[in-house]
Amino acid sequence: MKKYFLVLAIGLLSNQMEAQSLNDLINQANNLINGSGGNRKNNQGGNINSLFGNNLSNADISTGLKEALRIGTQNAAGRLNLPNGFFGNQLIKILMPPEARKIENTLRQFGFGNQCDKLILSLNRAAEDAAGKAVPIFVKAITSMSITDALGILRGGNNAATDYLKRMTTGALTQAFRPVIEKSLGKVDATRYWKDIFSIYNTLPITRNKVNTDLTGYVTERALNGLFVNVAQEESNIRTNPGARVNDIFRKVFGS
Repeated sequence: MKKYFLVLAIGLLSNQMEAQSLNDLINQANNLINGSGGNRKNNQGGNINSLFGNNLSNADISTGLKEALRIGTQNAAGRLNLPNGFFGNQLIKILMPPEARKIENTLRQFGFGNQCDKLILSLNRAAEDAAGKAVPIFVKAITSMSITDALGILRGGNNAATDYLKRMTTGALTQAFRPVIEKSLGKVDATRYWKDIFSIYNTLPITRNKVNTDLTGYVTERALNGLFVNVAQEESNIRTNPGARVNDIFRKVFGS
């Protein structure tokens, strides 16, 4: 019951102080509920329930949050499922695997920088191609979210929704991304570039151990990392930017 009144209090405060962050609203809502002897009164002594024309059901709250997350994840995946969605974003751009960085530097010193550049571009193009598979997986996780999950996300930290989606979707996303990335790596000749580069490297006189890296697995892991970085950015935007709340829970449920 206390959770229910907390969400109602957040709705009231969001209408009155729209420019504040979600965490500020939650803290003030807790003060409303727990302050003044624990009688669920506001700072002026008025009863919280009397301040709402109609009580909101937990189902309404859950529905509004799900809609916010649906739009947020679509935005996040959509930005990545475009040319340069990964390659043009320095925060998530896929570079050579860590174990290949030293090899890359050596190859560039021997005049094979162009081949390295083509490979890096190909890795990012494969991730961009796979990002389109994320939306239906996210939607499935969001629609199956319980009311308890929704309230927990509302009361959670700044990345509560992102952490929930990561827990619920990483396995399915990996299964969906890997074959697409494997196909894309072949389509954009990344596999050939990889083979060409490390065939050259393996013939150099300084080479002692041949490279044996799961290129598809590496790109899949980095693609998922980039996806969740973007999901976290969407969540932060919804929580802290009033201008991004056109479709979030405060607009949809509380009608502010």
